[in-house]
Amino acid sequence: MLGAIIGDTAGSVYEFDNIKTTDFPFFSPRSNYTEHTYYKPSYFTETMDRFTPDFIKELRPDEIFVFGSNLAGHHGGGAAYIANAKFGAEWGVGVGPTGQCYAIPTMQGGVETIKPYIDDFIEYAKQHPGQKFLVTRIGCGIAGFTDDEIAPLFAEATNLLNVSLPETFWKVLE
Repeated sequence: MLGAIIGDTAGSVYEFDNIKTTDFPFFSPRSNYTEHTYYKPSYFTETMDRFTPDFIKELRPDEIFVFGSNLAGHHGGGAAYIANAKFGAEWGVGVGPTGQCYAIPTMQGGVETIKPYIDDFIEYAKQHPGQKFLVTRIGCGIAGFTDDEIAPLFAEATNLLNVSLPETFWKVLE
């Protein structure tokens, strides 16, 4: 591995300006690390692929936007507004699949009232392995909960490769 790091660093000055000679300085003042130099443990690369982006602007056909809603399905703010405006979440549908989304109610009471809906979502995700579920920071915006309160409710979802969670949830669950 040390040889790879040295080769990557020494060659970094020529990465975008190829030369066709063997007469060049091995290290120069411009030598630097590149994106290939850094070691990433397997845990990091596995979970990084499962981080939900902070801002989702578009979805692939197999992706599902998972957002916090209210039971009435009035998607007037936060991620619920985006779900309705961009990804087809239907007004009046506050629970389960709707459009290219999945609604989880978070506005009806304490954390204990959210858990059954998250459990239902996890079962749904298990039954739909061909879909990729992008879970937003549900409950951590308008509903007023913290990542420390909501993330543990998704502990079982960490075993599902088709579920991405916010990075803040992963940090709580480590």
